[in-house]
Amino acid sequence: MAPTSSTSSTVPSQTPVAAPYDALLLYSFGGPDGPDDVLPFLRNVTAGKGIPDERLAEVAEHYHHFGGRSPINGQNLALQRALADELARRGVDLPVLWGNRNWAPYTRDALRAALADGSRRVVALVTSAYASYSGCRQYREDLWGALEDVREDLGLPAGEQPIAVDKVRAYYNHPGFVEANTDALVEAFEKVPADARVVFVTHSIPDTMEAASGFAGPSYRAQHLDVAAQVASAAAARLGHDVAWDLAFCSRSGPPSQPWLEPDVNDHVRELAAGGTTAVVIAPIGFVSDHMEVAFDLDTEALETAAGLGLTAVRADSVGTREPFVRGLVDLVLERAATARALDAGEQPPVGVTVGAHPPRRDVCPVGCCRQRDGVDSGIPAACSVDPLG
Repeated sequence: MAPTSSTSSTVPSQTPVAAPYDALLLYSFGGPDGPDDVLPFLRNVTAGKGIPDERLAEVAEHYHHFGGRSPINGQNLALQRALADELARRGVDLPVLWGNRNWAPYTRDALRAALADGSRRVVALVTSAYASYSGCRQYREDLWGALEDVREDLGLPAGEQPIAVDKVRAYYNHPGFVEANTDALVEAFEKVPADARVVFVTHSIPDTMEAASGFAGPSYRAQHLDVAAQVASAAAARLGHDVAWDLAFCSRSGPPSQPWLEPDVNDHVRELAAGGTTAVVIAPIGFVSDHMEVAFDLDTEALETAAGLGLTAVRADSVGTREPFVRGLVDLVLERAATARALDAGEQPPVGVTVGAHPPRRDVCPVGCCRQRDGVDSGIPAACSVDPLG
């Protein structure tokens, strides 16, 4: 898919190089590997929020529905292999490590392994395409803590780090991500009538987090609307007919009194059925793989809701390890390397390639970016930022 924005590609035409980076960290959420892991994992996810085990046990049933094992770890291993293969195909010598926020292998362990292997500057690729507190800053907070753990391991004084980490920008509007989602949507239409309505789905967040997400660029919702418009338009061109679509949300949590982004995907499917829609495609553009929110909230709950209403319904694939997505991620890693080299040399960095209406997100987050609530700082330092406490 050709870029539709005015930005230009930053991937050099010569043999690509990853310098100054000597390792790539695939940085993800993590998930339990078996029934005994589920409750400890959920405690990690909700640490500091005061959520009792009784409430966590309710959420745990989602995992026990699949034998207590989340699919996310296997999917991360597959993506790790795919990234390594694509780097090797291009002749780029860059080892790919894997670390998680909430379960083994933890981020701090991946950084310790990188340091032991001689790495001194790492580029991190987060398995979240969108910018928000939960998709960006929370990872950067965890990364700060992991770097502090490594520093303390070595007995180094505060402020002295043996390993540096930069991050790849949020990539929701990168051509590879959009192209892979378009491919998945076109394939899904092979199983439904041409007049099926597309329900693009992403993880809901609190309204306050949505407001804060727009500080340094388009908000979380606006990011998804732009991707959905690009994917629907590209799919329509390939299918030869219009693609009608909406954006809905899943995986809401928190107290009922706290407003979260709506509509819920199940409520929206009911509304569509009541309005005469007979077929839907559920497209998980908010997720990069078929992990628990997709496997339970969409494949189990949302498809059951549609079936109960008599709708023809299919779920489009997530981007997973599709070739355009993996290729695009490697492009982004090399783009970030080119930016680092330019900045190290005191030169103007290249401009990132995008599709859609939005410019590329920043590699280094500005003060106030991706807070939980607008104007309210968590007080937790975050890596890859102009001001760790900003």
